[in-house]
This record gives sequence, C-alpha cells and structure tokens, in this order.
Amino acid sequence: MTSFTPHFVPPARLKAWLHDGAEIAVFDVREHGQYGEAHLFYGVTLPYSRLEIDVVRLAPRHDARVVVYDTDQSVAVLAAQRLHALGYTDVSVLEGGTDAWQQAGFTLFAGVNVPSKTFGELVEMAYHTPRVTARELAAMRERGDNVVILDGRPVSEYLKMTIPSSICCPNGELGYRIRELVPDTSTPIVVNCAGRTRSIIGAQTLINLGIPNPVMALENGTQGWYLEDLPLEHGSTRRYPDVVTPSSLAQMREASVALAERFAVPEVDASTFAQWSNDPSRTLFLCDVRTPEEFAAGTLPGAQHAPGGQLIQATDQYVGVRHARVVLFDSDGVRAPIVASWLRQLGHEAYVLRDGLASGASLPALASGVATTLPEIDAGALAAAVADARVTVVDVRPSMSFRRAHVPGAQWAIRPRLPKLPATGDVVLIADEHGVAELFAADWRRENVQDTRTFSRLAGGFKAWTDAGLPVQTTPDSPPDAQCIDYLFFVHDRHDGNKAAARQYLAWETGLLAQLDEQERSAFRIGDAAVTG
Repeated sequence: MTSFTPHFVPPARLKAWLHDGAEIAVFDVREHGQYGEAHLFYGVTLPYSRLEIDVVRLAPRHDARVVVYDTDQSVAVLAAQRLHALGYTDVSVLEGGTDAWQQAGFTLFAGVNVPSKTFGELVEMAYHTPRVTARELAAMRERGDNVVILDGRPVSEYLKMTIPSSICCPNGELGYRIRELVPDTSTPIVVNCAGRTRSIIGAQTLINLGIPNPVMALENGTQGWYLEDLPLEHGSTRRYPDVVTPSSLAQMREASVALAERFAVPEVDASTFAQWSNDPSRTLFLCDVRTPEEFAAGTLPGAQHAPGGQLIQATDQYVGVRHARVVLFDSDGVRAPIVASWLRQLGHEAYVLRDGLASGASLPALASGVATTLPEIDAGALAAAVADARVTVVDVRPSMSFRRAHVPGAQWAIRPRLPKLPATGDVVLIADEHGVAELFAADWRRENVQDTRTFSRLAGGFKAWTDAGLPVQTTPDSPPDAQCIDYLFFVHDRHDGNKAAARQYLAWETGLLAQLDEQERSAFRIGDAAVTG
C-alpha cells in the first residue's frame, strides 16, 4: 500500500466549509467521553475504536468531503489513514484539533446531540410551546384531574424511570397513535422526557398536527420532577397500543398531510429515488422511522432503522453528512411526514418516500469496513489457558462494562491507547462486537510488526464466559476515571440521586443558545423559515 499523507485544513477554512452549502462530514474521532467534554457544534462522534465499523453508515459515499479531528490531531491522522485505506478520497484533518479551533476564536460545545438539543430550545422560543411545571402536574394528579401523561422516550429509557401513571409513547409514534391513547379530544395531555428536548418536540408535534386537546410539555422532564422531591416510578411497562384503528389512521393521516403541506415537505417517488441512489455527487440516506418491532419484521433494502423521535433528538447518530439527502418512510403515511417536517426545520434536506414500505425503493447494501480474521477460542479453553498462565487476556469492551465484571486477571484496553503487553504468550481479546477486537488487533500488528504471537477472540464474548458459570472479577475504580476516555462522565449521575448533576445538566441545555454564533443559528429553519428558507 502506498503511503498516505493527509491534508490539513486550518480552523478558519473549516469554519467556511461548514457554511458553504456543500456536503461535508466532520467527525470527532476521539472516544465518546472525550468528545462529550468539548467538541465542534457540527462535530459527529465517530470514535477511533469503532471507526471502520460506523463510518460506512454515517458517510456511505467514499468521495464525500470528510474532515476528522481530535484534540491535537494525533489520533485524527491515524483516522485519516484508515479512511484512506477504506477508499475515502477526500479526507482532511483539522489542523491543531480542538485546541486550535478554540484558539481561533470558535466555540466548543459540551454534551451530545448538541444541534438537536439546541433545536429544542429554539422550538420552544419560536412556538411558545405550553408547559407545565412538575409541581403543577403533581397537583393535577392529586386532584384526580383527567390528564394523560405521555413519555416521549424509547421504551428502554422509559423503563429506567418515569412520572407515575405515564404511558410510554416515543415521540415518533405520537402522531400515529394519539387517538388510541387519548380518544377524548378534551383530555389534557402532558408530554415528558428526561430533560427538555423531547418534551418540547413531542408537545409541539401534537399542537402542529392540530389536535384539539390542551397539550403541554413537562418543564425539565423527569429531572424537574425529581428536583421537586417527587417520586419517580421505575420499571413501568405501560406503553402505546400496537394496533391503530382505521378511523384513527384516517384522521391522523389527514392531519399529517396538512402538516407536510404547511412545511413544504417534498415527496420523492421510487423512480426518482433510484436516480438519486446512482448519483455519485450526492449522499443519500434512507431511514425507516417506524418502531423496532416493525423494522425487524421487514424493511426496505439498504434502509437504516431511525425511530422518528430519536432521529429528531439525535440526528447526528444517523446522518453523518451535512446537506445530504435524507429520505424517510413508514407504512402508514403519518409518521414520516411528521418527522420530515422537523428535520427540515433542523436544516436538513429531508424528503418523504411516496408509498413508503410498499414503494419498492432500495439502496445497495453497505459493505463492512472490517474483515473477520481472528480465530476464536471458547470459554472453557480460555479458562484453562488462564489457569496455566499461557495467555494474556485483553478486554476491549466499554470501560464501565469492564469495571462491573471481567475475566480475572484481564487488562482493559482501547484502540487509540494501545497497551504494553507481556513479551511472550498469545493474546485473547474480549469484545462485545467482533469488529472492535479486529480493529484493535490490526492496529497492534501495525505498531508491532515484529510481534508474531497469535491474537484470538473469545467466542460469544464476555456473555459466553458468564453463561459458562466461570468466575468474574469486579473493579469499581479500575480503570481509573482518567483512563475511561470512552465514558462521558458529564453529569452522568443526574438520575442516580445527584441533584447538583441534574441542575448542571438542565443549565447546560438551556445555556446552549447563548453559545451559538450567527451562522450556526441561521442554519435552523424553524416555523415559516422552513418554507421560505
């Protein structure tokens, strides 16, 4: 392979690129914890430990303009080399990384999903979304008022904690299922999430659809409830109904069509979509916005699962290229237009696929950027090898998983910080995904070309070890916090009894608007601007 020297782009030029209207993917290749401490507004998290696994989904077109960065460009150079090896042809490195970006006078942002979080604050400001405080909602419940509380988060988040008596209905499902959940058009509805964004977007979704019910967002969500010393419910399984009646579907489809017209949401037919899929100059995303169960039962070839509420809440987890074409579909004609109306206000070029699941549209399958080369060893054989001190066990799972439990004597490691290993003895890697182990081993071999020992992977991962009833070790403080670069400690215990952390998180969320510059703010197209912008 020929050597590759990446192109370096200075901060001022990257800032201009971000706002020139052409497609661009800006990837923060540090680990998730580092990313969450301070990153570019449009920086998409793409940890180096998972680079080749996730980049094919986030930036499927190999000749897209790609910029990678870290704190000081050291890991970014490695990332650029790996992307070049995958076939990406237009890759640059931010010169000097985030340090230089900040020195140039540009802002760095803490937290995750920052554009979407910022959007929620702008939506509340623009639409004057009605809200209710935790104390006011508690009083309504104590009086026995006929109020329905809908939790707009996914089921997995809802299970952890929610407002007592609430029903789980992820935001992407609200417009589709609201009449099954609240048949009486006079019943007040409160939408909540853990903090602010999904409460606001969920409530405003119902208002934008024109439902006659009084609708409010719960101010500060479950955190606001907890800060008022009100009890949260844990493990609730109440959720939306699976079946939507024909009359409800017809009613909400009509409302969704009107919403799409209001925000000038364009449709694309399968024929045009096929032409777009063959356009080498544009990136195309195909997103199935339905529930996990519906997606698993069957979807369009080449589609990624992007549940509607989460696609709005965390757009950068699904769409890694700014100014790309984003085509949404469903099976009902309700959900995709609603989500597209929000994505267009977020500033994305979003479309609805005509006829949705029945359209016959497709995208080519994405080829994995990770080859399978490591031999496997089963749990019993590994236990015997550990007992005889014949192997070194390296655990490349997330650091918090390692702290909770690992193979006794294993050491934790992560790809961007290759560890020192004993000079002798084969190495067994433990990973949740085979690709993470493959990437770690490949980098080790590149850095240690004279090392001929065998690397293998525990078949079935750590679960196979525990399923075999083998002993585990717990180390709550190892690796130490400073080494846990994959874990975002940023107010991580805001739901675990730490009120100061909850207040800090809410202050961060409401403070995002003050950090925006004019170019970042004007990229949103909220309300009428979505049509005229």
